[in-house]
Amino acid sequence: MADAVAVAIARWREDAPRIADEVAEEWGLTLGAPYAPGFCGHVVRATTDDGTRAVLKLSYPDRESLQEPDALERWDGDGAVRLLRRDDERSALLLERCEPGTFLSASPDALDVLIELLPRLWRPADGFHTLADEVEWWIEQRLDPSVAGLAHELVASQGEQVLVHQDLHGDNVLAAEREPWLVIDPKPLAAEREFALAPIVRSPELGHSKRDVHHRLDRLCAELDLDRERARGWTIVQTLAWGEGNPVQPHRQVVEWLR
Repeated sequence: MADAVAVAIARWREDAPRIADEVAEEWGLTLGAPYAPGFCGHVVRATTDDGTRAVLKLSYPDRESLQEPDALERWDGDGAVRLLRRDDERSALLLERCEPGTFLSASPDALDVLIELLPRLWRPADGFHTLADEVEWWIEQRLDPSVAGLAHELVASQGEQVLVHQDLHGDNVLAAEREPWLVIDPKPLAAEREFALAPIVRSPELGHSKRDVHHRLDRLCAELDLDRERARGWTIVQTLAWGEGNPVQPHRQVVEWLR
């Protein structure tokens, strides 16, 4: 199945520039240089007919990013890039451009910024896919059976569920002009707040050692008044779920450090 998905993404990627040209013509955009390609995205600098600098983003329609435009609409530019236009049929988004666009991971204040941004993203989550559904899919498709019990236990005892970005880390926050830092590339879910810490706790670009991982976990939970054991458990579960099939699996060290 993984091979079939990889082939589908490769075919989509070959066709993405043509789709971008079609969307640009319909929306009156002048396209510029593309950004470095992501795993399943095609992102190009764009200028609207009134001179607004923007970004045209096309995405392969995978489950994690399916509701990306809905999350951006819910945040409405508060701590995140603004969504200017959407075409769901072609998975095309016109986004506010972040300039200078440097990654938060390069800043010595990265953890401070993430602690400030997280509560701003925790909006009402009605209409979003739930963590409970995601856990069931992980267990069926790719989650290590040794942590299935932990995943069921955590999901059944969740606290208040809010909108979370389950891939929020230092390379998904960019330096901008409207605000110092803006969140990009949401992978939204309705989940308890502790779950939202997982990608930050394991972020290798913020320091990859047992001490770094425990420092991030301790500080995030203390300053955001969250349950450390639940955040620790969710980091283990999501890291294993997202790492399955990755031949390098650098995050597996994080799991060992947290167990």
